[in-house]
Amino acid sequence: MTDATDTSENVFTVEHRVPTAEREARNGHRGGVLWFTGLSGAGKSTLAFSLDEALFADGYHTFVLDGDNMRRGINADLGFSPAHRSENIRRVGEVAALFAASGTICISAFISPYRAHRAQARAAAGDHFHEIYVRAALETCERRDPKRLYERARAGEIANFTGIDDPYEAPDAPELVVDTDRLSVEESVRKVRAYVHREFRLT
Repeated sequence: MTDATDTSENVFTVEHRVPTAEREARNGHRGGVLWFTGLSGAGKSTLAFSLDEALFADGYHTFVLDGDNMRRGINADLGFSPAHRSENIRRVGEVAALFAASGTICISAFISPYRAHRAQARAAAGDHFHEIYVRAALETCERRDPKRLYERARAGEIANFTGIDDPYEAPDAPELVVDTDRLSVEESVRKVRAYVHREFRLT
């Protein structure tokens, strides 16, 4: 990672000539960040991509930032140390905020286990940020375990795995809770879709 002190004195803010409000007016909806947080296996990515399809069909301008995809690209240089995890979420938060400023609804699906990291992402996006807790019990996530990550963590093959030997700090006051222990994918999509219709549409 580049040391920010190498360049910070030579970086200046350049204002966009098209305000976010004008971009939103053209799109017919507000821009924003739907930040999905929850344990691995809670259903964040499944919900994010299903919601993306549904909202696109409704006429919204949307895009999904997914944890695995980001680590293959812009965050490919990062590992899973505490410092790198923090930087991973910092970068994602900044990218998501740019999407929101463009009038797009950015759906971000990341475990993001620490409240401090999510607070940093919220600070980047400001009022555009909507924290959505995709809630599922650890037992449920372990039972699903589509990538065999919990199995490998229990076997000692993966260190510092969230929910096993690293904590997950549940949101204190998320804008929305989606309980995937109780709701199907379709029901979960309907719940978030209704929230978006209510909070993002311009009347």
